[in-house]
Amino acid sequence: MPKLIANALLFQLGWLACVLGGDGLWLLVVAGVLAVHLLWVSSWAAEGKLLLSVFLAGSALDSFLLNLGVFDFGEPRQLIPLWLALLWLLLATTLNHCLAWTAQPWWRGSLLGALGAPLSYYGGAQLADVSLPLGTWPTLALLAVIWAAVMPVLHGFARLYRAQYEDQLRRQRLS
Repeated sequence: MPKLIANALLFQLGWLACVLGGDGLWLLVVAGVLAVHLLWVSSWAAEGKLLLSVFLAGSALDSFLLNLGVFDFGEPRQLIPLWLALLWLLLATTLNHCLAWTAQPWWRGSLLGALGAPLSYYGGAQLADVSLPLGTWPTLALLAVIWAAVMPVLHGFARLYRAQYEDQLRRQRLS
């Protein structure tokens, strides 16, 4: 239980560093959070695959939304800023830990995604001065629908990599 609480607190610390610090030196806090996380997990290989997959998939999703005009960072760009991409990496650190309870049944993840993600985006947009050109409520509704699907998919990544790791351990014991 203490590790789950620490995982949640480290996520929140990283979230604040990203949103308040932008692409500045505050991102070193994220590096520290990731270092602590990786020191605590039992399998760097399984967790590393998860972190990379969520980082890439999430960055692609948010960059797609950026190009659709859902977000405006005040300058022309094709890809989301690093601070926003790193939020995906931080989210990945929670999937097997403090958010593991949202994996089963699938609707828990959907519900958390539909409610929590739009609030997180809204808070982040307010603090980081990101505008929502479609309007606040249409953007939050769109994000709720997207995240109702995204969370179960992210938990699917976590489940896949855990299963691969456990299968690899089983094979090593048998050989």
